[in-house]
Amino acid sequence: VQLVESGGGLVQPGTSLTLSCSISGFARDYWTIAWFRQAPGKDREGVASITSSLGRTGYADAVKGRFIISTDDAANTVLLQMNDLKPDDTAIYYCAAAFPPPPTGKTEDSPFYQYWGQGTQVTVSS
Repeated sequence: VQLVESGGGLVQPGTSLTLSCSISGFARDYWTIAWFRQAPGKDREGVASITSSLGRTGYADAVKGRFIISTDDAANTVLLQMNDLKPDDTAIYYCAAAFPPPPTGKTEDSPFYQYWGQGTQVTVSS
């Protein structure tokens, strides 16, 4: 299984950015794909997740109402649309895959994810 993130960059506060996670090498029916982020000097934190078949999504409180996670099944890609970006959103963003999905309430816990991408930098600054 391989995950490759793209779409990071330097943006101004209040603008939008969409990250992509291209996934290859798996053919599973039941999974969770999540985005995590890690800012300098801080622990890695879960940002958003989506679980197959149910289409269930989850968001961290810090991004709820601003970020949207979705899938492009034809392209085997998971997207993270980030709106109204703030300087506190500055971090390296990683996508990760869990087969099977984490237990209920644990989708933001990184130990449940077996596969990780290399990360993409997002910097929000004026």
